[in-house]
Amino acid sequence: MTTVAEMIRSAARTLRDAGVDTPEHDAKLLFAEATGRELRDVDKAMLMDDAWELDETTREHFRSMITRRTSREPLQYIVGHAPFRYLDVQVGPGVFIPRPETETVVQAGLDWITQHGLYAPRVVDLCAGSGVIGLSVVTEVRGAEVWAVELSADAYAWTERNRESVAHRDPSAGYNYHLEQGDATSPLTLPQLDGTIDLVITNPPYVPLSQIPQQPEVRDHDPDMALYGGSADGAVIPEQIILRAAGLLRTGGALVMEHDISQADQLVAFARANGFIEARTGNDWTGRPRYLFATLG
Repeated sequence: MTTVAEMIRSAARTLRDAGVDTPEHDAKLLFAEATGRELRDVDKAMLMDDAWELDETTREHFRSMITRRTSREPLQYIVGHAPFRYLDVQVGPGVFIPRPETETVVQAGLDWITQHGLYAPRVVDLCAGSGVIGLSVVTEVRGAEVWAVELSADAYAWTERNRESVAHRDPSAGYNYHLEQGDATSPLTLPQLDGTIDLVITNPPYVPLSQIPQQPEVRDHDPDMALYGGSADGAVIPEQIILRAAGLLRTGGALVMEHDISQADQLVAFARANGFIEARTGNDWTGRPRYLFATLG
């Protein structure tokens, strides 16, 4: 009987030959998914050189997953979900896959809420995507009320699935999360909230059109609408988001917005020129300039 380690090594070789960056990790994760086990169980089986008795359906499922990954389909699309902070959200074609760096953006917003002692903050998530930003806020900050906006019909459907999943586990959080399909840059979106919002947290499209991603998982699978910032420097949509946030926020309210590492100085200057004070750049976990933090004057 073939051992778990032998199956993983064989799959990893196939993925490595296809140019996958993390072949062994991906092979182990897909094997765990195919067999309905935890990743730690796979690691233990490899360490002990165990062999698991698998039926042909499970083996074929694993082979199919590896084949999809060799075509550079994102790992998260294949397994159908992605981790983000304390959530595990559903993802698939048509929605942007949440990234670890966005967790630092959310943390900056939550830290601001804590520092200001807000027990029932009013928060807006512009360009919601899979919903991870707003859903993280509403589940981690008891009493928070969140409004989320997403333009893409495909992404909106994924956000709605994730909202329903959160609401099933946490009815109070689900009740306090409001989802709207619309243009996050338009003053006609959520106009009833203008001047009343404590915090806007957003991960808008910002990739410069002059810097098309080389990684196939990003270039060929993440939706263009969620990637590109509308200009060669990628700053057009982020600047529009800054203007919309200025309309939504109350005086003293804060904006936390993810951006490209090349846009820090430009967006700080734009925010300061459009009603924000104390505008600065925050770094992600790798020390790169990743988000704008600004307070409305």
